[in-house]
Amino acid sequence: MTDPHTPSQPDPTSGQGGDGAQVPPPSPGGPVPPQQPYGGPVPPQQPYGAPQQPQYGAPQQPQYGAPQQPYGAPQYGGPQQPYAGQPGAPLTQADDKLWASLSHFGGALGAFLGAGTAGWIAPLVIYLVFKDRGPFTRQEAKEALNFQLTVTIFVVGLYIVGTILAFILIGLLLYPLAWIVGVLGIIFGIIGGVKVNSGQAYRYFFAFRMVK
Repeated sequence: MTDPHTPSQPDPTSGQGGDGAQVPPPSPGGPVPPQQPYGGPVPPQQPYGAPQQPQYGAPQQPQYGAPQQPYGAPQYGGPQQPYAGQPGAPLTQADDKLWASLSHFGGALGAFLGAGTAGWIAPLVIYLVFKDRGPFTRQEAKEALNFQLTVTIFVVGLYIVGTILAFILIGLLLYPLAWIVGVLGIIFGIIGGVKVNSGQAYRYFFAFRMVK
């Protein structure tokens, strides 16, 4: 017989203790870990609207309002270079030689039309337009410009001095000298154009190197 005063032992197979309380079944691998009590602290949640961390390897989406590449902008790394024949493009070798020779020929023509006082105009225009587009043109236009400026200075100076000294007749001798200097500007301008047109650099026998 069973002693009524002896507490009953829990039955492991029924899941109930001796006093009717539920007993968790024994774990086959060892003791049961403690359970989170009902009503315990809730783990912190990610706040609504917070920025999500991108997953590793996931593609990045552009943010709203980020600067976009303007339509029609040059692609593949920077501004496009102008091609030959386009305004501002580098001169070809043939065009470089052509404009270099025209700077000398233009100086000779200007000296002829302006009586030795306008030979610098054509070399100056060619130098300003093509100095950054062709190295040969820049060199020869600068040479022709310096020579024709020197011729102009001598011619104008001789005319001025000759006019001042004309009352003593000495100044009248300076007028033919000014004319000779103008003719030299024409002759050597033509020689320089021919030399440069054949592919040779030309340097005048005398000139004030005012344009470096």
